[in-house]
Order: sequence, then C-alpha cells, then structure tokens
Amino acid sequence: MEQQQQFRRKRDGVVQVLDGSEIRALVENRDAFARFVDDRFRKLEGDGDGRLSVKELQPAVADIGGAIGLPARGSSRQADHIYAEVLNEFTHGKQDSVSKSEFQRVLSDILLGMAAGLKRDPIVILRINGEDLNEFVDSSRYEPEPAAIFSQVNSGGNASLRQCLLAALRKLTVDHGMPPASEKPAMQQLGTDQLDQPVSQEAFFHDFKKLLSIITRRLQQHPVIVAHTEKTFEGSGIKRLLSNKFEFDKLLDSVCRGVPKEHKDKTSKGYLRVALDRIADSASLPPYGAVDQVDAVVNEAFKMAKADDGKPVDEAEFKKLLSEILGAIMLQLDGNPIAVSTNTVVHEPMSAPSSLLSPTPLLQWCPRPVNREP
Repeated sequence: MEQQQQFRRKRDGVVQVLDGSEIRALVENRDAFARFVDDRFRKLEGDGDGRLSVKELQPAVADIGGAIGLPARGSSRQADHIYAEVLNEFTHGKQDSVSKSEFQRVLSDILLGMAAGLKRDPIVILRINGEDLNEFVDSSRYEPEPAAIFSQVNSGGNASLRQCLLAALRKLTVDHGMPPASEKPAMQQLGTDQLDQPVSQEAFFHDFKKLLSIITRRLQQHPVIVAHTEKTFEGSGIKRLLSNKFEFDKLLDSVCRGVPKEHKDKTSKGYLRVALDRIADSASLPPYGAVDQVDAVVNEAFKMAKADDGKPVDEAEFKKLLSEILGAIMLQLDGNPIAVSTNTVVHEPMSAPSSLLSPTPLLQWCPRPVNREP
C-alpha cells in the first residue's frame, strides 16, 4: 500500500487506485448483488432449466481465472489445476449443476476474496503521456543508468546497437514513464542502418536519447493507460498465519474437509498442492502458477518435505506436512524476498466491454500480467 501511495503523491497521471471497495460495496448491497447475479445467471444459463451445468459454468470460471492473473486454460498444468479448483468450489466436486442460490453464494465468496486481495495490493491505473519520460531524460539520472546498462551488455566489446538499445529499453519501467512493449514501433522510426553493427558508448548515448524522444512524442500524441501493481512476497503473511494457532488449526480443518479421502480415511499427498492453493490467500501467497519465482520456492519446499510422491497419509500427517511446507516457504522468502511488478496496457478503459464477471469498471481493470519485473 505504501508503494501505491507514493505513486499517488508523485504522479499527476494516476487515473484511479483500485482497492476492491467497489466490489465489496456491490456484494454487500443485497438488492444490487441479487440483480447482478440474476443478470449473470441468465447470460450463463443456456437451456432455461434454472440450473447451471458444468459446461455453462465454464465462461465464469475462465473470467475468474483471468481476473486473478492466470494464463488461459490449457496453457499450463498448474493453471488448469486452479481452474479445476474454482469449478470445484461451485459444484463441490460432486454436483453436475448448481442452482442460482448456490451460484450466488460461491460468487459472493470469490468476489469478496478478490476485494480483499485488491485492498492488500491495489492496482494503480496510470496515464502515461511522455511527461515522466521526458523528465527522466533531462534529469541527472539519465547518463548513469544507460552507462551501466551499456557496460553490462557490451562487456565483450562487440554488442550491436540494437542489442544495447533493447536492453536499455527493457530496464526502463513505469517509474521512468515507460509503458510496456514500446520498443518495436520506435525502433522502426530510428532511421539508422547501423542497428546490427558494434556500437561505441557515445553513439549508443546519442541513439538512445533519440529513441526516447520518438517514444515521448508518440506518448504525447497517444497517451497509454497502464494498470500497475507491485507486490513483495517476504513470508510475513505465513508467519502471521502460523503464529495464530487457533485460526491456523481452524483453517487446516476446513481445508482437510475439502480434500478427497481414500482407503481407510487417508489422503494422497498429491492433494497437498490443492490444500496449499486454498491456504494461499490467508498466507499472502499468490496462486500456484501466477508468479514463477514464488512457484520455484514452493517446488523447493515440496521437495524438502518429500511431498510429491503421491503416497497416502492420514489427516494428522497431512496437516503436519502442510505446516512444514508453509514453514519452509516462509524461511526461504524471509531470507530472499521476491519483488514482482506487473504492468498491463489497458486500452480505452472507460469504454471497455464488460466481461461476464465485471459488475463495475473495477473488474475490467483486474489485469493479466504482460510485463513482469523481478
């Protein structure tokens, strides 16, 4: 939150800070939420039987996945697993259809979860119009940063101008006034036939400033709206969760009730990842598959706990393993916090068509990450 407040103080270009209040207000307004559910249920329901089949629920599940930052279904095993879990929330893993009241209850829980997530980590909507980029070029910061980039990229002395320019552009963020994916049109307008030739530092400085001037003019003519988020995973959420034994035990009991039991009331270790996904929000962790760096930490924790062999365990051992995994993740993040920034270009945000689960412009701006910066 402190980082987002810094953006608000610093930038005249902040359009809006999305903190989940609009979603929360919708769900808490019983009449308005009932109308919203009626509208969504009617759009999903194809056969008019008063229930939503698994097939009819799929568009809602896809929208929810997109809103929490998951890649499209079918793009990864981990993402598909989370999509299956969202569907399971609606059907409880047993039903082949759900009533409107069941749909409303689960949707309320999901939207309130989104609102809580946005309250912790708001999305800042920025209007990038070239002013900040022009200010950066004219500031004392300009020469040291490109010089450091040039030294790094051209350590062997034979890097091309194109390589150096692309490396420099990728180092610039919204903090410099640079929207994501800006290099291709500008590179085409640079007007040099030396792009693939070795370059001196002096020539690089000259052409990089020229390239930034081209981008600045484009932004002045066509400002870009960017949804920006920042989040650091440092393990404090897990520490708070583990320190409250009463609440943690309640959470474990709830999670264990939702995982399938096998022979003699034992559960496969394979469901530990399902359980971790259900605890993730309470532990201030992202869904598995959403942040590669955190996924690597989770995978290492599972490896240390020997939790991926699929063997059946009783409930006490299941809870113990889940606690050990959370503890291992906490220790790794405490020693090596993971900072993630996402920037998503939002085209014409005020007139964007509503998705199935977009009751307000707020949800239209729950972005999929297109540029992730560690």
